[in-house]
Amino acid sequence: MNGFLGEFVGTMILVALGTGCGAAVNLKKNYAHAQNWLFICMAWGMAVTMGVYVASTLGSQASLNPAVTLGLAILGKLSWSSVIPYIVAELLGAFVGAALVIIQYYPQFKATKNEADGNKVGIFATAPAISNSLFNFLSETIATFFFLLILFNMGNFTTGLKPLMVGLLIGAIGMSLGGTTGFALNPARDFAPRLAYAILPVPNKGNANWAYAWVPIVGPIIGGMLAALVTLMF
Repeated sequence: MNGFLGEFVGTMILVALGTGCGAAVNLKKNYAHAQNWLFICMAWGMAVTMGVYVASTLGSQASLNPAVTLGLAILGKLSWSSVIPYIVAELLGAFVGAALVIIQYYPQFKATKNEADGNKVGIFATAPAISNSLFNFLSETIATFFFLLILFNMGNFTTGLKPLMVGLLIGAIGMSLGGTTGFALNPARDFAPRLAYAILPVPNKGNANWAYAWVPIVGPIIGGMLAALVTLMF
């Protein structure tokens, strides 16, 4: 039975990510049509890798993501008493990171006069390629489910070259399943930078699109919890 389950889940992942890439590059109105999509996917992947290395060295379990934090608690790999402190730290860290980018690129924000020129919340947070609340929610749920199902079966992902594997995993999810919504996968990564863009004095900024903000919060949490429950079933 273990062999059956392993073959079933492994092949499901193989085909979902492989055919997801095919859909991403062929179907209309998908972020993967952008010439810089590979750059974005791999940049976010490497960003996660570097964050995991530093966080683990400083003594945390390096979840960097409320969905991962909750999943680890469900799996019994993180105490429930640590969940709230981890999530608060993740939100604060994401806000400060976004604020530092605003400072770094302040002259460029001043030179970018409107959303049409690129001064938009999409620098900091996600938005759907096609606005459809149900399918946007399902997209974030499914993408996060695959991300965390794979992550939770990597063992301790903070040691050796495994953080690099996590970064490559993020890139693979982005290229295969991320083109529909921009693949938040992480409530803190989306909410706190969106908040920073909304409340900090960014020159010429556009709309923060709060009507959509629940999707990259709820979808990843549900997807992460499902991944943890499926992992427990094994």
